[in-house]
Amino acid sequence: MTQTIDVHAHILSEDTIRLLQREAPKVGPKLSDIGNQFGTLEVAGNVYRHFPRGGWDLERRLEDMAASKVDVQVLSVCPQTFVYGQPAAVAAAFARIQNEQLAQLAKARPDRFLAIATLPMQAPMQAADELRHAVRVLGLRGAQIGSNIMGKNLDDPELEPVWAAAAELGAFILLHPINVAGADRLSSYYLTNLIGNPLDTTIAAASLVFGGVLERHPTLKICLAHGGGFVPYQAGRFVHGWHVRTEPKSKLAKPPTESLKRFYFDTIVHSKEALAFLVGNAGAARVLLGSDYPFDMGMPEGVSQVRSLSVPAADQAAILGARARALLETAPARAFA
Repeated sequence: MTQTIDVHAHILSEDTIRLLQREAPKVGPKLSDIGNQFGTLEVAGNVYRHFPRGGWDLERRLEDMAASKVDVQVLSVCPQTFVYGQPAAVAAAFARIQNEQLAQLAKARPDRFLAIATLPMQAPMQAADELRHAVRVLGLRGAQIGSNIMGKNLDDPELEPVWAAAAELGAFILLHPINVAGADRLSSYYLTNLIGNPLDTTIAAASLVFGGVLERHPTLKICLAHGGGFVPYQAGRFVHGWHVRTEPKSKLAKPPTESLKRFYFDTIVHSKEALAFLVGNAGAARVLLGSDYPFDMGMPEGVSQVRSLSVPAADQAAILGARARALLETAPARAFA
């Protein structure tokens, strides 16, 4: 049976918390009000209540993986610890600490974990260097990158070194929403997450497409979190707009059709019908199992949803792990030593 690989799973271990606290006490994460199910997480003065225990408790994580029928998680940091708004030196130190911790965990349990890095994206040259170190030295398989860098879209020319390094390394990139657009209008009803997260992923994807980033680096492997936001549903609008307007052509000389086909999508859409649409629209080769573990907006039933789809067994196997394994193993990563 196909090994199931969850490409979207976050972690913030207690060892990592201690190291980050030691590095920068005012910024580093603090875990308090710890109970059997949740704790309170604070990072740089921002408080996240009801942080699930599986975020830091490895035993609980393994129990939850078994319950969800997930064999392997591709570990990434919690977006709260991106710290893009902090000085570059702090972000670089945080990235190195977290990446070393991820590498150690993946080395200790290679049967259950792979990992991707975090990068100090507010300092693109340092971010590119950290990605090279993470892949070539630590053996990580790529990186998780926020959907914007403190309001700067991902097609900003300053970020070109990061995309060049990712293409050079064959790195797997998970694009995750953060600091979402329109937050001033989304403060009620948890809309910052319900709408803001998929919206910001869509802005990031459109910026990469219309900014020509995917044309300049056609080998990039970018997976859009949460089913790609609104991209699968509105891709036709992107193509139509390019044909009838001049603005989308300013940096993209040909229709966005091919660029759009280069994205991968995780399965986190919270609906079997929506997942069936995504697979039918993008194809099984571009849809990867994800859960958003351990957060409450995650989708622990991903494996069962994929197995319930009316698609060939080979397509189910591709989504559940075969395609992810191929993508993650093409990066020239050596084993962590």
